[in-house]
Amino acid sequence: MNGFNRRTVLGGAAAAMTLSFGSSAGAATGRAKVLMLSDLHSAYGITPALLEAMRRIVRRDAAPSLILLNGDLFEAGNVVAKRTDGALDWAFLEAVAKLAPTVINIGNHDADLVEDIAAAADRARALGITVISNIVDKRTGRPVASSRATLDLGFPVHLIGWATNSIDTYPKAIRPDLAIPAPTAWAQANLPAAPPEDGMMVVMSHAGLPADRPLLAGLPERTLFLGGHNHVTVEHAQGTSRYVHTGAWGQPLTVATIDRARKADPIRISRVIVDPRGPADQALARQVKEALAAQLTPEERAVVAKVPKALSLGDTGRHVAGLMARAAGADIGFMGHTTLGMGLPAGDLSRYAYDSVVRFDGRIVKAQVDAETLADILTRTDQDRGFPFDRLTGDFAYASGPTRPDKTHLTVVTTDWCAGRQHEYFGREDLSFSDTGLKVKPSILAGLAAG
Repeated sequence: MNGFNRRTVLGGAAAAMTLSFGSSAGAATGRAKVLMLSDLHSAYGITPALLEAMRRIVRRDAAPSLILLNGDLFEAGNVVAKRTDGALDWAFLEAVAKLAPTVINIGNHDADLVEDIAAAADRARALGITVISNIVDKRTGRPVASSRATLDLGFPVHLIGWATNSIDTYPKAIRPDLAIPAPTAWAQANLPAAPPEDGMMVVMSHAGLPADRPLLAGLPERTLFLGGHNHVTVEHAQGTSRYVHTGAWGQPLTVATIDRARKADPIRISRVIVDPRGPADQALARQVKEALAAQLTPEERAVVAKVPKALSLGDTGRHVAGLMARAAGADIGFMGHTTLGMGLPAGDLSRYAYDSVVRFDGRIVKAQVDAETLADILTRTDQDRGFPFDRLTGDFAYASGPTRPDKTHLTVVTTDWCAGRQHEYFGREDLSFSDTGLKVKPSILAGLAAG
């Protein structure tokens, strides 16, 4: 496991890569562990504990491990990440790559800090990480990486990965350089119709649940399908295959236990909730502490609010949606779920921590709706609350709840991002939004500070 031989086979415009990692007692019986994360977003508050948790899982038994990182490892909104060119992210990746074979499927935020996807891919490969993607660099006319790789864990693991083509979610400076095919059609043309006879298939999609869903019915048996981009936690069985999303910001760490001898149930999924204050990798914890001390300004360290109790991500979303509604004098607020990073922690909230909770600024906009329209919108909000798989929409909004549910006409507010994508967030195209003159981040912060 400590060393490997790399063999690259060129075919057409892209390369197919085969990596050999030797064998072990687990590999000899067709067993393996697959550790999976999507959308980590420079989550420095959890990465030391996350690294230690991953180390313990890798070492807990003799079965070989594979680590899958399904895009959006970096976050330009994290000022420490931006100022250090992601030094802490790269330290995490270097340590992870030493634990087990590691694969990155490129997401829309992975060039946030360098504004060059090819450069980010090259740096990851220099650490011994396998990079897969179907993104084409228009500057060269060539793929940033092969979309396929095969890893030998005692049995072949055949991987294929692709990206979202939502170009407005990539760094603005590099959008003209990227050619990204529509993910569903591309996957339908490139996924095999049958499972491999010699091993197993692993799919990594950073295109989001709506793009993935049409692929599930035709998925080859015994396939592990890792989704990302939507920051949701999902597990769905499709025959003997499993489709999973792993949330965001390192929660939860998801582990697939593979046992090829279990013909009817070869893939079992478990979730590990990592306590950011729990056992941590000491070297990375020290690096994080030193980087924060060196990089944060007094203004960023300053306490901007006191939070009475910690809130889950969903409850944070509902709370801040209510603060937007209160600021605008509206009846109900809606907050897009990926605008948020982590849930509100208890106690003193620094400006730096606040920016990890509310990631993006923008305008607060309003619309008038009748009670019937609001009821329809509310059927698709708050999808963290046990929605059935077939009703999940990928992107959704948290709703604060109407202050006057008896009213026949209500004022609703949301962010300009959600308003511009109202079909995705609200399931309709007939809402007419106007500006409130308020901004998202300062309005929410003022509400938190007021208590």
